[in-house]
Amino acid sequence: MTTAEQSTPERYFRHAVEHHWSPYDIDCSADRATLDGLGRRAFTQLRATVAMFGAGEERVTEDLLPLAGTVDGGADQRFVASHIYEEAKHAAFFDRYWTDVVRPAEEARGLDPTDPTADRWFTPAYETVFDRTTAAMERLQTDDTPESRARAYCHYHLTVEGVFGQTGFHAVEATFGPDTDGPSLPGLVSGFASVRRDEGRHVGYGVTRLGDLLERGAVDPSLVRETVASLADPVDAVVAEMGWKHLPGPDADDLTAFVAEQRENRLDQLLDEEATADAGDAGSAP
Repeated sequence: MTTAEQSTPERYFRHAVEHHWSPYDIDCSADRATLDGLGRRAFTQLRATVAMFGAGEERVTEDLLPLAGTVDGGADQRFVASHIYEEAKHAAFFDRYWTDVVRPAEEARGLDPTDPTADRWFTPAYETVFDRTTAAMERLQTDDTPESRARAYCHYHLTVEGVFGQTGFHAVEATFGPDTDGPSLPGLVSGFASVRRDEGRHVGYGVTRLGDLLERGAVDPSLVRETVASLADPVDAVVAEMGWKHLPGPDADDLTAFVAEQRENRLDQLLDEEATADAGDAGSAP
């Protein structure tokens, strides 16, 4: 079967198989020296960022399970199975980074080792975003309607992965990447690049399925806009805290503008009739 003949989920599944990576193969040894040299506030902010990503990946792994029980067809089932596996793999990467890089850096500073799941790392706005996403996904188990599916895709794929996550990737890569003026964290940036490629497939799948609902008139575009708008305030509040205060890189204003642009781009891509037929994440997905 040629690529043109394959369904979207089949193409995404094949892409996942062909671009497999292991969270245990990424070399994070050079990151320790950089963390040792960070100022106290920058180190605390970096720990909060890693903790939020790790906890987020744990949450979305669990949140995806209700969707797995609703998809039909072999291609969709294969893709969603790979999707769950990849989210678990992402969580494993951030857990490993905390154990192998963050905790030794804490000990070198004479700090008590911290837990990446400690409440100190998570703001009420962060909890709001993920609690609402969990509720939208769990609703599929008791009310599997086109409207429930649309809200699930809006929360999980379009907002948490397509807007929130992509802004977080940008915040870290634009600060700690090789082409920036900030300190270098090659292990973290390499892990983010692999996670981001996976997320491109995930976003592409969810937005494509959401586009299918819109195209056949099963849901109204206003439901999509209202759902995404309902998450804008808590997402923006978390993103503003990701702006680096003591390092070169995007600050709170930069990231607030970036996340707003991401949100509008996703909606324009989805709701533009010409884009609906190919609503995947063209920059990352196959």
